[in-house]
Amino acid sequence: MSNSSSITHFLLLPFTDTRELQLWHFWLFLGISLAALVGNGLIITSTVCIQHLHTPMYFFLLNLSLLDLGCISTTVPKSMVNSLWNTRAISYTGCVAQLFFFSFLFSAEYSLLTIMSYDRYVAICKPLHYGTLLGSRACVHVAAAAWGTGFLHALLHTANTFSLPRCGGNAVEQFFCEIPHILKLSCSHSYNREVGIIVFSAFLYFGCFVFIVVSYVQIFRAVLRIPSEQGRHKAFSTCLSHLAVVSVFVTTGTFTYLKPHSISSPFLGLVVSVLYSVVPPAVNPLIYSLRNQELKDAVRKLVTACVSAVMRCLFSSAKGSQCR
Repeated sequence: MSNSSSITHFLLLPFTDTRELQLWHFWLFLGISLAALVGNGLIITSTVCIQHLHTPMYFFLLNLSLLDLGCISTTVPKSMVNSLWNTRAISYTGCVAQLFFFSFLFSAEYSLLTIMSYDRYVAICKPLHYGTLLGSRACVHVAAAAWGTGFLHALLHTANTFSLPRCGGNAVEQFFCEIPHILKLSCSHSYNREVGIIVFSAFLYFGCFVFIVVSYVQIFRAVLRIPSEQGRHKAFSTCLSHLAVVSVFVTTGTFTYLKPHSISSPFLGLVVSVLYSVVPPAVNPLIYSLRNQELKDAVRKLVTACVSAVMRCLFSSAKGSQCR
């Protein structure tokens, strides 16, 4: 038996053993990371700098972008480094940190998506009470609750997972440290406690899912009663982006944790884990901007202002004067 104190590092599952494909993997993940950084960075900057975006919906979208940046920054850089240097190792401390932060950000994002469904419900079904139910203080409180819930959830799982004795070596069947794959390394008689916590978490996740479904049933009923086609289109455009993000998040995450053993394979596990942990942070900004004209106009305004400032600076430098 190998316990926690005798393990100094873990071995992550590589995407490939071929050197050329490892470099392709590095450049692919670099491109996805840059797309996530630019997309979420534009949303964060636009939401902070442009006054008319200081509304509850964009405040929650700002938090979602922060969580997406955190998620992709937790898993992707180490995988890129391992592919670049042709290694599989991650330190014990690094694995603990990676598992904690991914669990924290993943749980907080799911809580935030649930809150965002409530925001859309209030905006469409109870518009006269929107300012009262979701004032600035209420928004800060519920966003803090989402972050706090994720933190406590991750702290509980991380402490419990790494307190279990390990009998299965140190090879993790995933490209990053994740609770189910670390549990597989534990002795079979010792992880009943963690399984109980996972079942409890699953019930909480299911409760959030039911809340989201009920909210959207009420939203669609209210939208279909709007007499004007333009009004229905505007209402749908503010909801479909969020619904698309939730659908990608829930379906890929559910398939990862509940897929039948008959179709389980390391390659399939890698593909699905990329779909729910790497791709969403890059595509979420695109999903929101495609359906939201107000956000597209704000981002365009921000980019235009930045380009104009750079051009003025270049012209000023050419003339020998200082940039302003």
